[in-house]
Amino acid sequence: MNIDFELYRIFYEVANYGNITKASEHLNISQPAISKSIKHLEEQLGGQLFIRTKRGVVLTAEGKEFYRYIKQAIEYINNAENKFTDLINLETGSIKIGISTTLTKEFLLPYLEKFHSLYPNIDIQIATDLTKELFFKLKNGLIDIIILNLNNKNYGNDIEIIKCRKINDCFVVNNKYKYLINHELSLNDLNNYPLILQSKGSNTREFLDKFTQKNDVVLQPNIELASYTLVVEFAKIGLGIGYVTKDYIKNNLKNKELFELKIKEKIPSRYIGIALSKSHIPNFSTKKLIEIITK
Repeated sequence: MNIDFELYRIFYEVANYGNITKASEHLNISQPAISKSIKHLEEQLGGQLFIRTKRGVVLTAEGKEFYRYIKQAIEYINNAENKFTDLINLETGSIKIGISTTLTKEFLLPYLEKFHSLYPNIDIQIATDLTKELFFKLKNGLIDIIILNLNNKNYGNDIEIIKCRKINDCFVVNNKYKYLINHELSLNDLNNYPLILQSKGSNTREFLDKFTQKNDVVLQPNIELASYTLVVEFAKIGLGIGYVTKDYIKNNLKNKELFELKIKEKIPSRYIGIALSKSHIPNFSTKKLIEIITK
């Protein structure tokens, strides 16, 4: 049975008001048009919905049962329309972000602060799994975006990458090894000193390993840490040479807690970026956050 939804809506309003004139005024449709629509609906259903009285119309027994279901359907549709409007206006909704704790602190927080001040009712969820796990979640629609340090690699035809900010890495030491800053060291020279690197599996370590391999060097770290923050802290207390992102330690360099080493082989720049799944359309909240970040 293929019945025009507008006939259901007219039936619903007439049943609510119990009066064709009042329903006509509410719907801004002429009384004859409403009467014709009700008659057409009854013909398609094969039964009478209303009994006309001097005061208006009343539902038949079958009409009352029919109304019970139509009322639920109309209310669901109205709620859906209201919900959609709220989502468009960012009055409600959620955004699930895959990101490392380091990037959350060093990159994302100012943007989250602005986003939350503009759209306080949006639920923000942060996932901090390994990059491999985050991409699995992204492709399966469990998170909306990943914010990550990009490597020069192909993330797959089903992934869209948006570059956001260029960053630069460097090797640093504290006062204990300050004498090294007066020398230009090669990558191979670094193996003569204690090295502090992030553990294998991190984007930063993967980027560094690819860079050193291109220069026929394999670094042999004395300390490997899962946390970028700990690499900085270990370097600050003199446990060795740390590989860090220069953009994140500007204050440490300014306060002379850390000193940048001169490296013969130029470390290439890289980017912080946003990864999106081409298989899933981003929701309004996600689009707005991306707009704030990339503006």
